[in-house]
Amino acid sequence: MYVADKERYSKMKYNRSGKSGLKLSAFSLGMWHNFGSADNFDNMTDMVTTAFDLGITHFDLANNYGPYPGSAEENFGKILKNTLAPYRDELIISSKAGYGMWEGPYGDHGSRKYLVASCDQSLKRTGLDYFDIFYHHRPDPETPLEETAAALDYIVRSGRALYAAVSNYSPEQTLKLSQIMKDLGTPLLIHQVRYNMLERGFEKGLLTVLDHEGIGSIAFCPLAQGLLTGKYLNGIPENSRATHSQFLNADRVKNSPLEKVSALNEIAEARGQSLAQMALLWNLRGGKLTSVLIGASRPQQIIENVKALDAPELSDEELAKIDAILG
Repeated sequence: MYVADKERYSKMKYNRSGKSGLKLSAFSLGMWHNFGSADNFDNMTDMVTTAFDLGITHFDLANNYGPYPGSAEENFGKILKNTLAPYRDELIISSKAGYGMWEGPYGDHGSRKYLVASCDQSLKRTGLDYFDIFYHHRPDPETPLEETAAALDYIVRSGRALYAAVSNYSPEQTLKLSQIMKDLGTPLLIHQVRYNMLERGFEKGLLTVLDHEGIGSIAFCPLAQGLLTGKYLNGIPENSRATHSQFLNADRVKNSPLEKVSALNEIAEARGQSLAQMALLWNLRGGKLTSVLIGASRPQQIIENVKALDAPELSDEELAKIDAILG
């Protein structure tokens, strides 16, 4: 029987999400990869318990995570029931809807019909009574923001989720939706955005909107799907993500700025860190983000990533060097 590490909360930092009352662990565990039907269940369980033992309290899902779509929610539900059930009130569990899940006009995008039905399906798959956070996964150009906002508000007021959130929204869309949600009385908790050293669009307007509106932020792909781990500096290793992922392939690796990655790796080595650890610490610099989503294929990766918090903050000189490399 699993018993959580009694020292877990001394190993992690916790940051308040915007102007809400909720704090999130500085690192959150994402289940986009390696929690699907084709993956090893015992390894999934070990990754989740390792994360919780390190003080990670936030576990992030979506309706379409797998493969097959929905299987990550099913597997996490089994882990929760079999292993983490006694700790449910110590966990922040999120899911999302916004990408295609079933056939026909009601299985995608941002209508009230789709969002509420998808949330109900996700609750059933996970076995949860409610999600702590429920996201609209991407904006829908064909559905009025007022309808999407009303659906998120309903999901919270009906007890299906405690907080509402969005992902992949532009600064302008985020501002408009935030103002609608405030008028409804269900303010947005957090925005999930793609952000890392190589992809810094978050800094071009969205960060300002979130600060103004009091909305938190959480980054996905903080290691650029492995490009910022340094593993591709000397070619593509066998069985690495670039050999089997639809999101990262050999061509993308070859066309990535490997010279910049190599120079960043030198700074990390001088700090006594791995490049991945430095990249994660960079994401958390200056309190720009509430939390950073880390993915993993085995427990040891989670342990190594969390060690990033043990290192000193990046100095102004180091940050200047990084900016010079990134251009």
